[in-house]
Amino acid sequence: MSSVFGSSNRTYNPTTDVRVVKESEYFMEIRGEIQIVCNASRAILVFFESEEKLIAFYNSSELSSIKQDVQIIMEKVNVKERELFIKRAAIVGSVTLLTRTFGRGTDFMCRNQQLLLNGGIHVLQTFFSAELSEEYQIMGRGARQGDRGSYRMILLDKDLEWVLGSMWKEELPKISSTTLYEALNKARSARYESKCGAKDLNIEQCKCDHKASKDFMAALSARNMNVVKNFLSEQNKGANIINVSSRTVLLMDATGSMSTLLSAAKETVCTMFERASTVLKEKGLPNDAFQMQFVVYRDYDCKEDGILQSSSWETKPGNLRSFMEKISAKGGGDYEEAIEIGLWHALQQNEQPDGISQIILIGDAPAKDKSAITRDRQDNGGEAYWSKTKFITPTHYKQEVKKLKAKNIPVHSFYLAAGAKRNFEEIASETLGRCESLKIQSSQGAELLTHFVTEEVLRKTAGDEGNAAVELYRKKYVRTTFTS
Repeated sequence: MSSVFGSSNRTYNPTTDVRVVKESEYFMEIRGEIQIVCNASRAILVFFESEEKLIAFYNSSELSSIKQDVQIIMEKVNVKERELFIKRAAIVGSVTLLTRTFGRGTDFMCRNQQLLLNGGIHVLQTFFSAELSEEYQIMGRGARQGDRGSYRMILLDKDLEWVLGSMWKEELPKISSTTLYEALNKARSARYESKCGAKDLNIEQCKCDHKASKDFMAALSARNMNVVKNFLSEQNKGANIINVSSRTVLLMDATGSMSTLLSAAKETVCTMFERASTVLKEKGLPNDAFQMQFVVYRDYDCKEDGILQSSSWETKPGNLRSFMEKISAKGGGDYEEAIEIGLWHALQQNEQPDGISQIILIGDAPAKDKSAITRDRQDNGGEAYWSKTKFITPTHYKQEVKKLKAKNIPVHSFYLAAGAKRNFEEIASETLGRCESLKIQSSQGAELLTHFVTEEVLRKTAGDEGNAAVELYRKKYVRTTFTS
């Protein structure tokens, strides 16, 4: 395979050297790869996604017979030992386990002629990188400077949820072994384009904020106190308690497949607020009369601290962005997610004096049925655990939807995958909400997310002029290539 830095003597064929295995086979396959390399009197570098996964393999029964001869390179290893292990990694028979951090910038120089004659260093990557650049860097730890070497991937099927989505169990069998890498890379590229689109939106908003700051400094230097006062007033403005007419809960799935959505929400929240404020102002309405709360739900395997996380009610998008900075996509395991917990939380918020106006639900998997809820609570601590949490009483999405309907709180549902369509349509229909597909995995995904959320905020905040406000928004911001 050719290197991005010139010719290479690396042996690697993406149609045959990338494999996906089940969890029961994962460690055994990695151990088998190590054995093959050692039998060939070569050296192997095995890269893991995290320290936790590396240690799990190191302490596994599969590695026990050679554990004493295996060296580990990770952040906790002191610098002197690390340097020694790096030198030892390039000798015949050496087995080195590493975390992904050392896939960039670590030089494993092979000066052993016998090792080179035997095929050089073999690099095994046990996870699929979110960025192609990381993959190239890890691959490049072997076959350096024209030396011989080889590279392979052994991937755990359930770890691919982040790239294939919530329906990964259905999608994987449809992909042939020879086109596996091509399919994964294509899906990764789509997610990358979506994140770039979200970054572009945020950059445009930052440019506007930067210009406003420059104008403020110029006004300060010119002693233009009216401009200075207006700027400071806008920056330090709190909630308009008297005029608040809209409180929206943005309820998002934050399980393993949702990293693109979470990134887009973080990057676009300031744009959502700015556009909504601009349209309300042009309509002659208070432009600070809405509040939002960001809420993420996961599944019962994330226990009490992870199954639900929520921000405070905000009129300042920067605070919501800060909240999203701390949110990561994790958990989920099975297909359906704990939507009932998110809806339950929204109803709790409605018990506050100001109540809530609407819920915007975004996810790629349907809600759980009652038997799945019972099973998952039992498998993750049992009722003895959950009875000591705020989720003491099991609930079901239909119970929560019925309560929302009785209180005239609409749920606008936007589904990211076809598997969630029927359930999301049901939730929206029962509460008189809007339901549409949201193609977040595209370069336009972040823009579509911004449109959907901002339009519903405007529709509710502007009251009788809601539809007119949405039309003005679309005229100003929605390009004809988008549909909503």
